[in-house]
Amino acid sequence: MPASQKEFMDDFEIVGASARPLYGRVKDYILKGIEDGEWKPGEKIPSESELVSILGVSRMTVNRALRELSSEGRLTRVQGVGTFVNEYRPQTGFLEVKSIAREIRESGGVHSSKVLLLREERAKKNLAQLMGIPEGSPVFHSILLHLDRGRPVQYADRFVNPAVAPDYPKQDFTKITPSEYLLSVAPVTEVEHVVEAVVPDKNIRSLLKIGKGEPCLLLHRITWSHHIVATKNRFIYAGSRFRIGGRFRFSAPDGRHLGIA
Repeated sequence: MPASQKEFMDDFEIVGASARPLYGRVKDYILKGIEDGEWKPGEKIPSESELVSILGVSRMTVNRALRELSSEGRLTRVQGVGTFVNEYRPQTGFLEVKSIAREIRESGGVHSSKVLLLREERAKKNLAQLMGIPEGSPVFHSILLHLDRGRPVQYADRFVNPAVAPDYPKQDFTKITPSEYLLSVAPVTEVEHVVEAVVPDKNIRSLLKIGKGEPCLLLHRITWSHHIVATKNRFIYAGSRFRIGGRFRFSAPDGRHLGIA
């Protein structure tokens, strides 16, 4: 029995060994197989029946794990044929504000970052107007390159209002992401997101290591903290390596779920 299978069974047999749901541990088992190269992109993983036999769990548990991995973009299920490994592309939530490091980790990746710029600047007219501060006021400016397993996935250009995070330039953003730090000191009370497809310039192409003409996803984000504009952000994602999406549930005022025609 391969080590990954034995580890799963050992964990499964110890009552209370993990608070993670059993279907989550099935997901971990499959992701570990992918990360270890046991199943490469385009290859088929064991069938539901085979996974039930290997792991000793119910078919319902395996089915849920496969459905979630499919919705996360890690697998593709072909009716009557099998389940195949996708080329990995992490996904960021469209309406959520959370760290890209967390997004990468939740998708089974390994996050790292490079700080390209971190300094205090003077706010130019447009930025000052957006933040509601006098032109020429100090603002913090950071540019980071975020990577997954050493492969660039996001160029993050961020302006921060010193009023909400006066110690922002003192942080080591190779150990904590700007989002993680900002969320810890300045709770987000409002956010605006706008997404567009762009063809990046030569500098961005070089940093993201993508070819000429390859499209990117550009996410504009403005955040507020207690009626103060906290940040203005520009995130550029390599389109072939990252996705933007989410799943939401809406309810009527009386609590009934709304139907959409």
